[in-house]
Amino acid sequence: MKIPIELAIDLLHLATDGTLATHSETVPGYPFATAVPHVPDEAHRPVFCISRLAEHTRNILADARVSYALTQPGAADVQTAPRMTIVGDVEPLEPSSAFVERFLRYFPAAEPLLALDFSFFRLTPRRVRYIGGVGKMGWLEAADWHTLATLAPEEEQLALRELVAPQGRRPRLLGVDRYGMDIEISEERQRHRFPNGPLATQDIETTVQRMFLALP
Repeated sequence: MKIPIELAIDLLHLATDGTLATHSETVPGYPFATAVPHVPDEAHRPVFCISRLAEHTRNILADARVSYALTQPGAADVQTAPRMTIVGDVEPLEPSSAFVERFLRYFPAAEPLLALDFSFFRLTPRRVRYIGGVGKMGWLEAADWHTLATLAPEEEQLALRELVAPQGRRPRLLGVDRYGMDIEISEERQRHRFPNGPLATQDIETTVQRMFLALP
C-alpha cells in the first residue's frame, strides 16, 4: 500500500519524542532502546541533541545504524494510533546558527545543555514503516525523502521575523516549512498542514498569517 509521505511528515512534526534503538556496545548483539526528543530539520529528518557520555551516543559512534519509533501523542490505544518506525543512519551534525535557533524554539530546555557535552546528531531515513491504523500501512523509501521540498533554516528564520503579529498571540509558532506549520498551545504541539502544499517560499508568510489568525 502506497502511503502519502505527508502523513509521515505530519507525525514526525507532531510527536515531540520517540524511542531510539541502537546497537549495544556493552551487550553485543542486542538492541539498546531509549526515549529521546527530536526536532525535524529542513528536509524532515529527526535531529537529536544528546550527551556524548550517553550509552546510545557511544553506540551510534560505533555503529550508525538505528531505528526510531514514533507514536501519535496522547493516543489511547497504540494499536490503532498512527505510528511509524524510521530505519536509517545517524551522523554528527554541525548545525548553523539558524538551525540552533529553530531547535530551541521547539525545545527551549535544551539551551543549557549546549554548554555541557551535548551535541547534535541527525537521522537520515533509509526506509520508513508507517502504520495509520489497522490495515493502513506501508513503506516509504529514502528516495521519497530526497524528493521533498525544503525550506532552509535561514529562509525560515527570515519568514518568522516577518510574522511579528502571530508570534504575539497566545499560540506559540514553533516552525514553518513548505508543507505546514507547527504551533504550541498550552504545552501541546499541533501540526497544521498547508492547503495545496508544498508552498513556494514567497507564499508561506501570507499563508501562515491567514491560518494563524484563524486559530480559535
